[in-house]
Amino acid sequence: MASSKACMSTYLIAVLCLVAGMRNAAAFNYADALDKAVLFFEAQRSGKLPRGQRVAWRADSALSDGNASNVDLVGGYYDAGDNVKFGLPMAFTVTMLSWSVVEFGGAMPGGQLANAEAAVRWGSDYLLKAATATPGALYVQVADPYQDHRCWERAEDMDTPRAVYKVTPQSPGSDVAGETAAALAAASLVFRARDPAYSSKLLRAARQVFDFADRYRGSYSDSLSSVVCPFYCSYSGYQDELLWAATWLHLASSPSSSSPYMSYINSNGHTLGAEQDGYTVSWDDKRAATKVLLSKVLLQNRVEGLRTYKAHADKYICSLVPGAGGFQSQYTPGGLLFKEGYSNMEYVTSTAFLLLTYAKYLGSTGGAASCGSTAVTPSTLVSLAKKQVDYILGANPAGMSYMVGFGARYPRRVHHRGASMPSVRDHPARIGCDEGFRYLHSSDPDRNVLVGAVVGGPDQSDSYSDSRDNYAQAEPSTYTNAPLVGALAFFAGPRSA
Repeated sequence: MASSKACMSTYLIAVLCLVAGMRNAAAFNYADALDKAVLFFEAQRSGKLPRGQRVAWRADSALSDGNASNVDLVGGYYDAGDNVKFGLPMAFTVTMLSWSVVEFGGAMPGGQLANAEAAVRWGSDYLLKAATATPGALYVQVADPYQDHRCWERAEDMDTPRAVYKVTPQSPGSDVAGETAAALAAASLVFRARDPAYSSKLLRAARQVFDFADRYRGSYSDSLSSVVCPFYCSYSGYQDELLWAATWLHLASSPSSSSPYMSYINSNGHTLGAEQDGYTVSWDDKRAATKVLLSKVLLQNRVEGLRTYKAHADKYICSLVPGAGGFQSQYTPGGLLFKEGYSNMEYVTSTAFLLLTYAKYLGSTGGAASCGSTAVTPSTLVSLAKKQVDYILGANPAGMSYMVGFGARYPRRVHHRGASMPSVRDHPARIGCDEGFRYLHSSDPDRNVLVGAVVGGPDQSDSYSDSRDNYAQAEPSTYTNAPLVGALAFFAGPRSA
């Protein structure tokens, strides 16, 4: 433990010392939770599984994706409990996984970091295919969700249509293309030192996809409404994704304050939501996350033109802190941030991650968030993030971990096809589309433990119903786990991370 004198040498070190004290008093094994959070992504893999696949109850699936359209779209992730590959939430997953590694990968032991990078790469490999398979097009979805949801079947058995869907200049999708550009750019940062050739390939594709997104503007919810709505309609529009993507491209392109993308941000920010406040962060809405990320550029490179973004980042952060000027969030009686009745944990994990990244950025310059007459310090943000992470892991009124496989008590009936049914290893015979519904509606525990999956979580009264039919609370998703990887790495890592 550092001495008191050392802890006071700089504001950042003081914050780190406070965090060290929190870790010493922690009730949870954050390193174990981190291992499990990353392992979940292996259960969501589509395609030909690698030799080192650790989730042994999964097998190869969807090996013909794209064949009917003469493109290779094998791979990627099933985003939740079904067997569809949705481009927008998958790209957001890759962006947030990459951001987790970029900010807090240094806190991960070698094996954990390698697994996290593998999770990024499994997604970025697929997005690279989707972005480069056909000039002037971006493939954004595989499978008809309406047909998929008429069945309850293992990914290894599925025989529902695997049609592919794309956005083009005639049928644009700036939201999904913008997020794909952000994901590829963020992933390029992950591999810049370890695999520079791959990193450069990702960045080239990111630039091309961003140009496509910006040149042919429109929402993919309009172009592909028959297959993406109501599943993943982009209600926030596409402006936030364009600003988000430009920010990641700036970070991936230039270590300094100048790049073509910074010029783009300065010229277009006012039309892309620079003055708009967002109070949730999700696969659909990146306004607050973009403000936090641009605050990093301001604080580290003193780009004065970005000061408005920090003001809006402060406003978002202040909305989360009880007692601060601008506070407007809802918490359950047990202390969980509550935004939505469906899959609320998505908002909890992204918020916890942003609290920690903002605390890191502020701490590096001895700054604070300005909340009216109150200055909210990085240590306050770390404390609030820790409460959310600890709630997920079991510090809640129910005494239940909402991460499957972590702790003694956790959800046993997850809304997930593969977890609910016997694996192909244990039951090689095919289980048909309709036959599978008996597993959905069964009260029996899952046949396969979906280790590391974070479910949708309890309601506004801290109540949780452990039933597969209760998809709003019981379904996990990749985009819920992705930001949690970074948050867990922060709390699991050494004091100097």
